Amino acid sequence: MGSRIGEDPQRRANNPAEYGSGTGISQAIDGTVEIGGSDAYLSNALAKEHATMMNIPLAISSQMVNYNLPGLAEKHISLSGPVLAQIFQGKITDWSDDAIKKLNPGVALPAHEIVTIHRTDGSGDTFIFTQYLSAGAPEWEKSQGFGTTISWPPAPGAIGAVGNPGVVDAMKNVPDSIGYVGISFKTATESNKLGEAALENRADKFVLSSPASVKAAADELSGKTPADESLSLIFAAGDTSYPIVNYEYAVVNSKQSDPTMGSDLKAFLSWAILPEHGGAASFLDEVSFVALPPAIEKLIQTQIDKIGEK
Repeated sequence: MGSRIGEDPQRRANNPAEYGSGTGISQAIDGTVEIGGSDAYLSNALAKEHATMMNIPLAISSQMVNYNLPGLAEKHISLSGPVLAQIFQGKITDWSDDAIKKLNPGVALPAHEIVTIHRTDGSGDTFIFTQYLSAGAPEWEKSQGFGTTISWPPAPGAIGAVGNPGVVDAMKNVPDSIGYVGISFKTATESNKLGEAALENRADKFVLSSPASVKAAADELSGKTPADESLSLIFAAGDTSYPIVNYEYAVVNSKQSDPTMGSDLKAFLSWAILPEHGGAASFLDEVSFVALPPAIEKLIQTQIDKIGEK
């Protein structure tokens, strides 16, 4: 498990041929849009098939695990990757299960059946959530693996939803439910009184997503970012690191037939990554993103400079 952290984990992805089915990636590849936004980078298979497509990080994001437990919305219950894997596999089916109680001494957990909510659309959120489960639970990695889409186990009462709004809406309407939601929807989870779990990190500490905990994780791994910038930031080392962290990517075709479009793309993306411009807190704070580590700024600019090259 340790050797995977900071490496390209796509070689172990579940259903690699289906990876990249998210709208942002697919539309960028087919030319419907010039820039596709994605929580996930191009798979090895897609990168090989579409050699001119690039992953360009724009910011650092994270993912929450939220729940609808009446009376516990203000309590950050503690959950680990192995326990979450068993919940989504349908092996832990009750909130009062001993495995959950062990992580939450003194918390009055209800003896109610757990309802899991997962994404049914091709999703970078699914990719990073299932990466976290795979990192902590070998059985999950072996049976389900990770990807933008996976074959979800038949957990009792499991509900599929489309997009982060669909997951939030399903959770708010279904008591005793649990799901995973991108940090940019934190305002929505809070306004709907959904609880947020403190997740176990690589140092066995339970941590909430915050600018400091996300930055700690990114700083641990950003120096290992490869030239194509395909890197998992999941399960980073460090006592204060949040365990579900990712680059927010712009997926762009370096081959541009229109020189003006190529020039405009380069100018926009160069503007977008600068901390005094697109990477300013005034933009990032609105969606709870964190600025890119300075360690990869040169690498990103090298990628951007390839746009329009012959």
